[in-house]
Amino acid sequence: MSSAPTAPPRSFLWARAVFLTLLSGFVLVPVFVMVSSSLKPLQDVSGRFRWLPSGLTIRPYFDIWDTVPLARYFANSVVVAGVATVLSVIIAIFAAYAVSRYDFPGKRVFTVTVLSTQMFPGILFLLPLFLIYVNIGNATGIALYGSRGGLILTYLTFSLPFSIWMLIGYFASIPRALDEAAAVDGCGPVATLFRIVIPAAIPGIVAVAVYAFMTAWGEVLFASIMTDDTTRTLSVGLQGYATQNDVYWNQVMAASLTVSVPIVAGFLLLQRYLVAGLTAGAVK
Repeated sequence: MSSAPTAPPRSFLWARAVFLTLLSGFVLVPVFVMVSSSLKPLQDVSGRFRWLPSGLTIRPYFDIWDTVPLARYFANSVVVAGVATVLSVIIAIFAAYAVSRYDFPGKRVFTVTVLSTQMFPGILFLLPLFLIYVNIGNATGIALYGSRGGLILTYLTFSLPFSIWMLIGYFASIPRALDEAAAVDGCGPVATLFRIVIPAAIPGIVAVAVYAFMTAWGEVLFASIMTDDTTRTLSVGLQGYATQNDVYWNQVMAASLTVSVPIVAGFLLLQRYLVAGLTAGAVK
């Protein structure tokens, strides 16, 4: 007979409650400060800090669109991050499928190279990429520097190696027997990929897509160098609320909250796939 599980000691329950309370406060207090600051007049935000605003106003949520071209920055971020994510996922799927299912000359060198690129800080690639883009523009007339396309290619150099590496492990965990069964039914390698492997690897693909999108969405260093006034993204454009005379802190908070809503909503919708993908990756 199996014995009933014993209840954890009371000291453990108290310690867990205290830890979770502190952790929740650590996460929620900054959010509360952002929300309250976005509802204050500028003089209240610039003055002595108060937990509760003396007066509430939603004016900052209207002013954010006039102080800086926030809608254009938001559109640039969505286009750049979205296209970089789609390209990263598509290329990573084909590359990972080839590595996980076939043997070819240079396979080990390829996988080691893909993984080793994650060891270098991104700032090392800033000057080389800048020079490459400028020289390509001078030689061919293709404007990569200061364009969305150039920024998308830049973000692919960061997200693609990790995406390939993660999907290689995920595809390798899918039994080869499924491929053999698909071959018996007359499916070729491409049909097997789309009908068998990809549906079985949806959680891993979603996890890779979320990683690629968040990498491109919040990047600042390359976006500040590789863009101009028309292609600037949100991570750089929010600096426009700081002028030589003052910083519109209430508008900064309001803009940050406004542009975060669709991202948080999308993350919550994909959360179950993301948790499943990361859990499966950890098990492997």
